[in-house]
Amino acid sequence: FKNAVELLRSIEQRNKTIYRVTESLVKFQREFFDKGVSYLKPLNLKDIATDLRLHESTVSRVTSNKYLACEHGLFNFRFFFSNALSSNYGGISTTLVKDLIQKIIDEENHANPLSDKEISDILKKQGIDIARRTVAKYREELKIPPKPLRKLKNY
Repeated sequence: FKNAVELLRSIEQRNKTIYRVTESLVKFQREFFDKGVSYLKPLNLKDIATDLRLHESTVSRVTSNKYLACEHGLFNFRFFFSNALSSNYGGISTTLVKDLIQKIIDEENHANPLSDKEISDILKKQGIDIARRTVAKYREELKIPPKPLRKLKNY
């Protein structure tokens, strides 16, 4: 009986921790939930851990293999944690930058696709300081082929 009670107590504590982490996440990413992906802010596990006075590893475990459903879709908790790139607007989420890269490629002339350097230049004109190699890295993470293959396959 003691073991059963302890198990139930542990499950309740786990549920409370998940709830608290979710509340904190929503607090930090309020604009994303109100306005969409382009308002995702840079955030790391330490921010949530500090806010809740938890250890960073606890937040990591709580967010691992968990999903959050909202009006913008179903997202892995890890989606909300991203590093920052510098921009004219302060820190900007790498997730947002990847989304911008995806949009630029979706809208490019398929007969003459843009190079990583050209994409980097477009983003720099928008106030986002990003190197060509970083564009290439993010493009690969998005599983978007390089310029010559996009031209061949009419991506």
